[in-house]
Amino acid sequence: MSPPGAEAAPGAVSVPGSGSASPRPLFGGCWSCRLLSGAGLLMAAIWIYQGPRSTMKKGVPPSMGAIAQIIFAAGEGRGG
Repeated sequence: MSPPGAEAAPGAVSVPGSGSASPRPLFGGCWSCRLLSGAGLLMAAIWIYQGPRSTMKKGVPPSMGAIAQIIFAAGEGRGG
């Protein structure tokens, strides 16, 4: 017979061994995956930045969309 108060609560699920294990990092700590995705983000920011910049070099005044695109690319490159 078990001691009083030792009964499991209804609907409680016990998972063996889950109390002491720390959560696994995303991608399992794979540095090559992190470097590849970081480089991809930087290249995407450069690609987005170069579009409006090339039209501005031709002497065309930038539109509001082009200005927003450059601001987004600058924030993307700094945040990555």
